[in-house]
Amino acid sequence: MTSVQEEPPFDSTELRRALGAFATGVTVVTTGGPAGLYGVTANSFTSVSLEPPLVLVCLRRRGSGRALIAANGAFAVNILTADQEDLCRRFARADRGSAMFDGIEHRPGRTGSPILAGAAHVECRVAAVQAAGDHVVVVGHVLALAVDPEATPLLFHAGRFLAA
Repeated sequence: MTSVQEEPPFDSTELRRALGAFATGVTVVTTGGPAGLYGVTANSFTSVSLEPPLVLVCLRRRGSGRALIAANGAFAVNILTADQEDLCRRFARADRGSAMFDGIEHRPGRTGSPILAGAAHVECRVAAVQAAGDHVVVVGHVLALAVDPEATPLLFHAGRFLAA
């Protein structure tokens, strides 16, 4: 893949506004293990492959989550429901380590990553990590999952939360 570094005719605010026109689901990516507990809100999550089962999340390159996920070798993507906006906001705050989980109902999943009560989830082993600008793309091999087909997802669009 060839990379051409041209100066774009827009700034990051305009790019954010354009990308915000695309509605996304909202997740909390978690990890747990010897390196510690961590959780962060992320809306950059997608399916990569069904066979083998792969998903990806994008995380800030400078955030502590990237290092903890790499050290633990695993993560979970908790897919939030319409009534979990409070969790989204809590995990969107600056890194606070394991204190982010205080008072929140959760359990350790198969990989040790926290599974948030009421959220659908996929648990993954890290398959690959690739730098991409100010983020890293983390590809996970799905090991376990759970979903409530009746749940209404939390969506984010144009800077606002919505329910589907």
